[in-house]
Amino acid sequence: MINEKKSYHVAIVGATGAVGDELLRVLERRVFPVERLLPLCSGRSAGRSVTFRGQKITAQQLSEKSFEGIDLAFFSAGGNISREFAPIARAAGAVVIDNSSVFRMDPDVPLIIPEINGDDVRQHKGLIANPNCTTAVALMALYPLHRAFGVRRVIASSYQAVSGSGARAIDELRSQVHAAATNQPPVAEIYPHPIAFNLLPQVDSFLPGGYTKEEMKMQNEGRRIMHLPEFRASVTCVRVPVYRAHSVAMSAEFERSVSVEEAHEVLAKAPGLELVDEPQNNRYPMPLFTAGKDNCEVGRVRRDCAFENGLSFWVSGDQLLKGAALNAVQIAELL
Repeated sequence: MINEKKSYHVAIVGATGAVGDELLRVLERRVFPVERLLPLCSGRSAGRSVTFRGQKITAQQLSEKSFEGIDLAFFSAGGNISREFAPIARAAGAVVIDNSSVFRMDPDVPLIIPEINGDDVRQHKGLIANPNCTTAVALMALYPLHRAFGVRRVIASSYQAVSGSGARAIDELRSQVHAAATNQPPVAEIYPHPIAFNLLPQVDSFLPGGYTKEEMKMQNEGRRIMHLPEFRASVTCVRVPVYRAHSVAMSAEFERSVSVEEAHEVLAKAPGLELVDEPQNNRYPMPLFTAGKDNCEVGRVRRDCAFENGLSFWVSGDQLLKGAALNAVQIAELL
């Protein structure tokens, strides 16, 4: 645990990025007891200011000496930065909550979604991993069903917003939409193809078996988070021209028979999740309306036609919040 103080010295690595900005907002609105905030960034962004509790604070360049006197360090600046500086921060006495994929499969590092395996935080040794954003959104709906009916396997497709790639990807989509409106050729730099008015069936790099790294995260991370080593997931991840909030279509097979009514009852009581399932009234989760919300939403719940004891459902959630910043702050609150 972090020291039981009334307030804490908190560092945010990657404070000028998209997730860093959300971390600042979440810490502020959840009234996390911050005594001193230290925004850290790359040399390119050093000198930029961030706003916290109405005050502008100048971001400092990350260095090996940045963590002296820091109690808690949020890392959201990519895997290479986490790999190099997270051990330095931990050695300086800070508890690190890391948003990269570097430590997620390390058996000595708890991988935490507080609503699912919050007790695992007690096992930390100064370093805690935040899960993949798509995995986090999907498991918010899948895990309550697993607890009730015992999940065996899932087939899923994700529909992932560009903000999952950072602030530059948001700018790229915006510029490509403008280019299309003015009959100009789109410029693609972040993605291998234009994303505006398009779908890219590639998120992250391809592995030898044909899946991408992103697609394997739901199975691999899900096994750790749910304490379910036999869990199987076949996933196709798709980048879509949406600014914010990921969505996942899931077909799940369970050990026990499950009706839609039983599933509704379970999902309606799940923490951090809202049941939005009135298809007759055109009410179902959509990224346009889950963007900016702490809770994920689940709907389109129906008996699966292909799986025995199967359910199909649709879940949507803000990947910058539950998939990153909010989940990280919730972990800090557990500490």
